[in-house]
Amino acid sequence: MSQPFTLPEFYVPHPARLNPHLEGARVHSKAWAREMEMIEGSGIWDEADFDNHDYALLCAYTHPDSDGPELDLITDWYVWVFFFDDHFLELYKKTRDQAGAKAYLDRLPAFMPIGDLSAMPEPTNAIEAGLADLWRRTVPAMSEAWQTRFRESTEHLLVECVWELSNISDGRLANPIEYVEMRRKVGGAPWSADLVEHAVAAELPARVALTRPLRVLKDTFSDAVHLRNDIFSYQRETETEGEVNNGVLVFERFFGITPQDAADAVNDLLTSRVQQFENTALTEVAMIAAEHGLSPDEALAVARYAKGLQDWQSGGHEWHLRSSRYMNKGSHPGLGMSATRRFTAQPGAGAVGAGRLKQLTHTHFQPVGELPRPDFLMPYPLRTSPHLQRAREATVAWCRDQGYFAPAVGVPGPPVWNEELLRGFDFALCAAHIAPNASPEQLDLSSYWLAWGTYADDYFPLVFNRSRDYAAAKAHITRLKQFMPIEDLAGVPAPAHPLEAGLADLWTRTASPMNADQRTQFRRAVSDMLDSWLWELQNHLQHRVPDPVDYVEMRRRTFGSELTMSLSRIAHGDLLPPEIYRTRTMRGLDNSAADYACLMNDVFSYRKEIEFEGELNNGVLVIQRFLEITPAEAMQVAAELMAARLQQFERIAADELPILCTDFALSPEAVQKLRGYVDELRDWMAGILAWHRGTERYDEKDLHKLPHSPRNLVPVATPRASRLPGPVGVPGRAAVKERREPLPAGTSGAPAVPALAGVTALAGVPALAGVPALAGVPALSGISGMAPWAGASGSQAQAGASRLPSSGVPLPSGASGVSTPHATSHVSALPGASVLPGASAVPGAPGSPGASGVSALGGASRVPVDSGGSVPSIVPAVGGASAPAAPALTMTLPGPAGFGNSAARLFARTPASH
Repeated sequence: MSQPFTLPEFYVPHPARLNPHLEGARVHSKAWAREMEMIEGSGIWDEADFDNHDYALLCAYTHPDSDGPELDLITDWYVWVFFFDDHFLELYKKTRDQAGAKAYLDRLPAFMPIGDLSAMPEPTNAIEAGLADLWRRTVPAMSEAWQTRFRESTEHLLVECVWELSNISDGRLANPIEYVEMRRKVGGAPWSADLVEHAVAAELPARVALTRPLRVLKDTFSDAVHLRNDIFSYQRETETEGEVNNGVLVFERFFGITPQDAADAVNDLLTSRVQQFENTALTEVAMIAAEHGLSPDEALAVARYAKGLQDWQSGGHEWHLRSSRYMNKGSHPGLGMSATRRFTAQPGAGAVGAGRLKQLTHTHFQPVGELPRPDFLMPYPLRTSPHLQRAREATVAWCRDQGYFAPAVGVPGPPVWNEELLRGFDFALCAAHIAPNASPEQLDLSSYWLAWGTYADDYFPLVFNRSRDYAAAKAHITRLKQFMPIEDLAGVPAPAHPLEAGLADLWTRTASPMNADQRTQFRRAVSDMLDSWLWELQNHLQHRVPDPVDYVEMRRRTFGSELTMSLSRIAHGDLLPPEIYRTRTMRGLDNSAADYACLMNDVFSYRKEIEFEGELNNGVLVIQRFLEITPAEAMQVAAELMAARLQQFERIAADELPILCTDFALSPEAVQKLRGYVDELRDWMAGILAWHRGTERYDEKDLHKLPHSPRNLVPVATPRASRLPGPVGVPGRAAVKERREPLPAGTSGAPAVPALAGVTALAGVPALAGVPALAGVPALSGISGMAPWAGASGSQAQAGASRLPSSGVPLPSGASGVSTPHATSHVSALPGASVLPGASAVPGAPGSPGASGVSALGGASRVPVDSGGSVPSIVPAVGGASAPAAPALTMTLPGPAGFGNSAARLFARTPASH
């Protein structure tokens, strides 16, 4: 039988290793399978089937360091799970017996008790007997917290098979977003990840097991395992089993492409997920040990777990290449330890690992121009509150009271917003559409929340994308959470700036009528949104366009979807049990609606974010970079995904919601409440689309009014000459000119801005004369000081820094400040680093006029280059430093020949302004 496509070359960055106890596991697992009646007489496998599948080989590859007894136990688990898969296929998928499948699956959780292992019913088939035996042999070594997690992942693996069966019965293919979400539950890899903890004797500490870094490790591991399996099993599943739940088939049908192109696209997504695993392991996982105070043993357990997942990934690939269960003729052995071909192969030709390059090479502030927006599927009627005009005026007054029209802490120049911009944004219109039945007071409050969230979304990147100060950003988020107390609503600190003042006011208004449980639920929703801003900042610090799956899942948080939905759920009171919102049905409704709204916002905001703000957290950009298509084509894909998610929403509401009401035995009043919640989600989607069409926030004329976009800055004043010698290759070429950002009418200069609360010192970096030191940020590795501020004698800089030119005037021995303009005007950045970590040097320190010629060249914020090669160096208020009243600078740099790459690309990694 010919293969439907040629297997792509896979990204396998680590070599597979084989456990030396393989033969013992083969003997043991066959004996155990016979004891459980899974071979002879099962009607599913015979001995030849069992031997050919060689599950012991799978486990020996995926768990290379386990001892003999542990490998035996692990292999028995995999024999059981593969037998379950084939058993369920024969008895229920092929016969499409949904009622029998439900009765069969409903019994299985009883064989996974927490605590009392004697509380099990008598097994009636091989699946139940095997699960009972394995549970008794496994859980005594683990905590109840792990048992609970493992039971949940096992239940998902078993119970969610109904979703697959339903798709087969209806001949329905999932959309790509739904497929990845559901495959993660039914595919078994999260279950495998939990079992890794047992296999490597490294249980994750309960207090960190559900944190984002470890959740992403588990999810990326799972997605990679499943997508790889889909490629290898495509032929068997589509030609023999009548399966429709296969990622290659989903891509083939959704995008209308050939099986070969679909397999290559799935492999690209697989590669992206493996690289997301690597990125998370290296940039996020290490931080949780310090943040959560892990002991050395606990930190080691986290590291061993990550290594166990890595071993599983490589070993699972090796087994797929060898097992008779899969299509593996003409397969490549994988990338292995050689990463050269992924950089030399032609783009679009399946180059291994090319996704990482696509993620890291986006250029900020690219001209976009007007793009035609696609048509959006929207079947719902639009309703509008009669209290709209009142809410408009109330929102303007509230924003004025909070200080949103005043100069902002950490943002030099004009305010983030002014009244004209706010009136054009028209958040009350959005609130009036999404909550048409709200009272006047409720509509006002909804409008305030929309205004606060959007102001925060504008303010946060202006400060922290520019300063690149992650520690200060994290401190900022931590402090914001203090304004959401659960018990004593008055027990909050004094607000230090408008963002804190707004949240303090909103929390008091919103949380006062709630009980403690409701406040906790709502606080969690707001906190998730706040934390998601740090994820966006991390992408900027790495200059990294997000992985597609990670983006979709995090975008729901950055958009504030859960915040809105949690308020709606709380409003329905106690008629609906809280656990109903955690079911697959309700999560499917929530996520489908959220994805529709998030992608819609990304389409409308594409030009604003890409051209005027230098953003890279945008769904259209993610699609564009991943599929290597044009922005217009990416917008069309986004619209098609929106339509697919809306159609999924309606299918769930029509087909699954009635079953959910029956399963929970809801009263007629509760059913009405639940249907009312679904109607609110419909109003939410329709209202958000109408607002995007009615607001001026994305109109071209308003884009040119954005006060902090580099595209809207006008250079003024007179030149100030300066030379920047040093390792960057620009001696004698840099003419520095003053550049002022536009100021509000009647303002004579940039106002003094107080320091951010709690941010006081920057470790490892000497203070500039007269400028407060910056707090909470570790020194760059290998940089012990920066002359001349480090008190260097003469003109010799610290190790790694440029030597001052002979014309410079040396500082006196032990000098702690800048004494002459001659010395400071010749200081260049350390090779490959900023003068301050990731930021421009602060110019204009009191008493040091020459300091204004000092700029960071490496690692600074990315900024556009004009026709003359000038790069605006927009002065950030880094960390807690007061924003200086000195003008920002323009630096003229040589063109690409002097750098090897574009001047702007070397000069900076993220946008200077948002």
